[in-house]
Amino acid sequence: MNLSTLIGMLSGIAIVVLSVMLTAADAWSFINLPGLAIVLGGTFAATLLAYPLRDVVRVFKILWIVLRNEKMYAEDDQRELVEVARQLVQGRIANAEDQLNQVQNPFLKTGLQLLIDRTPTEDIAELLEWRILRTKLKERAEAQVYRTMATFAPAFGMLGTLVGLVNMLHGMGQSSMSEIGVDMAFALLTTLYGVVLANMLFKPIAIKFERRTESRVQLMNMILEGILLIARGRSPAYIREYLATFFAHVEDELDINEANDIAAKNGLHEGLGKGKSERL
Repeated sequence: MNLSTLIGMLSGIAIVVLSVMLTAADAWSFINLPGLAIVLGGTFAATLLAYPLRDVVRVFKILWIVLRNEKMYAEDDQRELVEVARQLVQGRIANAEDQLNQVQNPFLKTGLQLLIDRTPTEDIAELLEWRILRTKLKERAEAQVYRTMATFAPAFGMLGTLVGLVNMLHGMGQSSMSEIGVDMAFALLTTLYGVVLANMLFKPIAIKFERRTESRVQLMNMILEGILLIARGRSPAYIREYLATFFAHVEDELDINEANDIAAKNGLHEGLGKGKSERL
């Protein structure tokens, strides 16, 4: 389980539960299954209208990816790159192929296999850059599904509010105060459910998945640079130092980009350095 995701989920649930328990005379009154069905059902139905079924089904896969602790293993990729470079420089093609069989990263494995097969450098760069772009576009589109759901949830919460108000006004002259209170509670709870789902579930998942995509794309760019260095005949020592510097610089860029995003939301974007755009 991803530690930050677990802490965020537990703390968010704890805040909501404690707020309800400390302020409400009856905490169970905040559970309204018909209102929750309107928000969740409406959000899911609208998402199905907006996206193909296969894209909607992927939201569960994205949720699992965000919840688990998925390491990038950048150090392992660097070490494998340098080792294959050493074998190729020494002319040990068979040893390089044996080392290739131990590589776990499919993107790295493809690039190294192309090198061993003596594919032209331009073709290697073109193919790997296309795969980087495809990964970036695909995962951003998947994250956009959650952003769309975050837009729909409050809207269907408002729909539930309107339904509750109509019921309340319709029975105003005939219903008792308790019945009017039930309709009013239904109206407000659906809005609450929509806001909570949008801002404590859908948006955070989208942001975290996009952050993961940025890290993956930067790692793939690092691998591409390493493979091109091997193709140009650079020494293993140079490749090792170059990749270490490249990856450290990428991490700094990600931190700067995150700081810029936070500052922009607070109106303090000026004064912060802008991160270097991703190399595609």
